[in-house]
Amino acid sequence: MARILIGTFPARGHVNPLSAIARRLVERGHEVAWITHAKYRALIEAAGVTFVPPTDGCKFDDEHLDETFPARPKPSGLSQLKFDIKHVFIDDGVHQLRDIQAFAATFKPSLVLADAAFVGTRLYTDLSGLPYCVLGVIPMTLGGDDVAPFGLGFQPSASWFGRLRNRMLHWGIQRVLFADVQRHYDAVRASVGLGAASGWVLDGPVTSTLYLQPTIPEFEYPRRGMPSSVHFIGALPVTAPPNWVEPSWWNELDGSRPVIHVTQGTLANDRPHLFAPALEGLAKEDVLVVISTGGRSIESLGLSSLPDNARVSTFLSYPDLLPRTSVMLTNGGYGGVQAALSHGVPLAVAGRTEDKPEVAARVAWSGVGLDLKTATPSPRTVCSAVRKLLDDPRYRERARALATQYARHDAITEAVGLIEDVARTGRTPA
Repeated sequence: MARILIGTFPARGHVNPLSAIARRLVERGHEVAWITHAKYRALIEAAGVTFVPPTDGCKFDDEHLDETFPARPKPSGLSQLKFDIKHVFIDDGVHQLRDIQAFAATFKPSLVLADAAFVGTRLYTDLSGLPYCVLGVIPMTLGGDDVAPFGLGFQPSASWFGRLRNRMLHWGIQRVLFADVQRHYDAVRASVGLGAASGWVLDGPVTSTLYLQPTIPEFEYPRRGMPSSVHFIGALPVTAPPNWVEPSWWNELDGSRPVIHVTQGTLANDRPHLFAPALEGLAKEDVLVVISTGGRSIESLGLSSLPDNARVSTFLSYPDLLPRTSVMLTNGGYGGVQAALSHGVPLAVAGRTEDKPEVAARVAWSGVGLDLKTATPSPRTVCSAVRKLLDDPRYRERARALATQYARHDAITEAVGLIEDVARTGRTPA
C-alpha cells in the first residue's frame, strides 16, 4: 500500500472536494496524511486521515484574508488578484514546503496529492522528484491558442481570428500585465534551490504527473494538445450536511410549482447580492424561491421579511434538493455548478470574482444556462433570466443531456484508481 501526503490551500472549497477521495484511499488500505489549516482538523480526521498540523504555512484564515494581509488592495480587481497570487498563494508555498519536508522526512510519501493552489507541494515534488497529483477545484487554467487567458471569462474561439486574439491576449497577460507575477514565482523557486518555471505559472499544475478535473469534457473548453496527465472524472458527489433534517416547509417541494434555488456558496455570502434581487424579482412569479444562506443567519442578511413564495435555510441537502429544482441561481461556485448539472438543472450565474467569470462563461458556452455578467443583478434581470430558463426548453434539455454524461462517471472510484496507478508506477496513467 502507498503512503500519500495531501496538501490543500486552507479554504473550504479546496479542502472539501478532496475529503471523499482521502476517505476512500484510507478504506483501501493506504496510509494518508494531510497538511492544511488547523480549522479543518475535525473534517480530515473524520475521514480517517492523519492530520499534520502546520508550523510554518497555512496560518491564515481564508475568511479573514484582509486581517492577515493588511496591504491587500481593495476592492477586488486586478491589483488584488496579483497580490493574492504573489503573497497569499506563492509566498506561503515556501512555508508549506518547510512543513512538508519536516513531515516527509519520516513519513516518506510515495506521492503527493494536492489542489493546484497549494504551491508548497509543487516546490516539494520538483525538489524531490516524487509524483505530483492534482485535483482541480476550479475550471482548468491551462492556456493555449484555442482559449483566452484564464480569468477574463472569454469563451473559446479556434477560428484563425480567435487563435490570433488568444495569442495576443496571452502575450499581453504573461509578458506585460502579469510579468511581475511570473518573476515573483521564479524568485521564490530560486530561493528554495529550483530553476525558473518551465512555463506560465497557471499552467504548471495541469502538467503534473496526474491532473484530475471533476467535470466532463462537455463542460470544459477543448484544447489541442491537451496534456496526457489530464483526466475528466465527472462531478464529485455532494452529501447532506451533518445532522441535517428537512425544514418544516419541505413538503411544499411537491412539483406543484417550479423550485428556484438561490445560493451564494459558503464564502462570498456575507451580503445578499443574489438573495435580495431574487426575492424581489421573483416575488410575484408562480415559483417557490428556496434560498440556502451557506451558514449565515437570516437576520444578518436582512432577510427576516420574506415574500410569500420564499423559503430560507442556512444549509440544505443537495442530494434531496436538486432533484426537485427547476433552476439554480448561483454566484458560480464550481462544485455547486457541477452538482446542479449532474442533476440536469439549468443555471443562471452571477459572479465576477475569483474563478466565477470562467464558470459563468462555461455555463453559457455549454448551453446549460445564462451568464448574467454581473455579481449584482437587478431584480428585473433575475426575473428575466429565470423566466427564460423556465420557458425555453433548450436549456433544460441540454442540462439533462450533460447529466447523462455525468452519470457515466464515478468520480471517487476513478480518482482513486488513477492515484493508485501513479503510486504503483510513478508515471502518468495511460
